[in-house]
Amino acid sequence: MSSLEIDSLIKLLSNLQGIGPRSARRIVLQLINKKNSLMKPLGNMMIDVSNKISNCKFCGNYDSNNPCTICTDAKRDKNIICIVEEVSDLWALERSNFFKGTYHVLGGTLDALRGISADKLNLNNFFDKIKEGNIKEVILATSLTTSGQTTAHYILNKLKKLDIKITRLARGLPAGGELDYIDEATLGQAIFERTLVQEKQDNE
Repeated sequence: MSSLEIDSLIKLLSNLQGIGPRSARRIVLQLINKKNSLMKPLGNMMIDVSNKISNCKFCGNYDSNNPCTICTDAKRDKNIICIVEEVSDLWALERSNFFKGTYHVLGGTLDALRGISADKLNLNNFFDKIKEGNIKEVILATSLTTSGQTTAHYILNKLKKLDIKITRLARGLPAGGELDYIDEATLGQAIFERTLVQEKQDNE
């Protein structure tokens, strides 16, 4: 029988996505076996991250700086914005090292069955950016799931009357695929070969 503290730690780890009770027990045993070299440094690092990390007020990314390092990077193209569902999708695209614009994290997708409507997503902040008039292209990088496509369609309808170029990731991505599980090369190619949804009007 393990102690109450160990059982509590196993239970907490089991709450993480992709980690069941059996995996949690293995992780806890590894941590205990390496208490000084791994468990204590990990605990200290988790406290440090918890105290310092917050959502970027502009894009929603996690960073110790606010605005985040992506939003404040002078080399980024501020005229192009890529819409993603979660921070994990942003990180996945960053790993491809292909996209050099900015991002906007929705914090989820529209889902009527789960009661997630537009007002529960980070959409108002996005539309405020559009109203500023500096955005020339919007890349819809939501996943190819039903809820991801529903969300992309909703945003497209809101933007279709505006003079903004709208593109989507290339169709080489697997149907139902989530960006965080797709390799960097495929993501990079999907960004590079993104397909046109709405052309920016030439007013000259």
